[in-house]
Amino acid sequence: MSISIHGISVPVFVNALRNMSAWLDKAASEKPEADLLLGRLAPDMRPLPAQYQMASDSAKNAVARIAGIEAPGMPDVEASFVELKERCAKTIAFVESVDAAALASGAEREVELKFPNGMGYRFTGQAYLTGFALPNFFFHVTTAYGILRSAGVPLGKPDFLQHLGPPNIPVAK
Repeated sequence: MSISIHGISVPVFVNALRNMSAWLDKAASEKPEADLLLGRLAPDMRPLPAQYQMASDSAKNAVARIAGIEAPGMPDVEASFVELKERCAKTIAFVESVDAAALASGAEREVELKFPNGMGYRFTGQAYLTGFALPNFFFHVTTAYGILRSAGVPLGKPDFLQHLGPPNIPVAK
């Protein structure tokens, strides 16, 4: 049995974005939002909203590039937890709207990623997803988690993996 491009992209992006949205609910009940929005792990790192924005961009752009379609524009203007949660929801709606067949047909499609300085990478769709898009996405997801955690929001591994729900194997008797 092979794993589909859709199966290793859309559900992964959706689960992590839903988890990230839930972290903001937990954060809001613990700390002043204004303080958390300024949070960063290092002085040269972008703050919390940018980590959410870049995770969103990574997910929507990956799916769009592989499927050969245009990603929706989402300007980086979010300045509140409500707005960040809305961005997560919009990103989820977009990636879930892309047909699995369009993603499958993009596995061998050439994906060219260019940086502002003109340099970049050329991949097949599958290599782009596994070698760049997913690692980049999880860099920003993990950084957002780290910013909230370092600010004292009581997040733990169950929050990072909350999409799994409670364990489904009962304790042996």
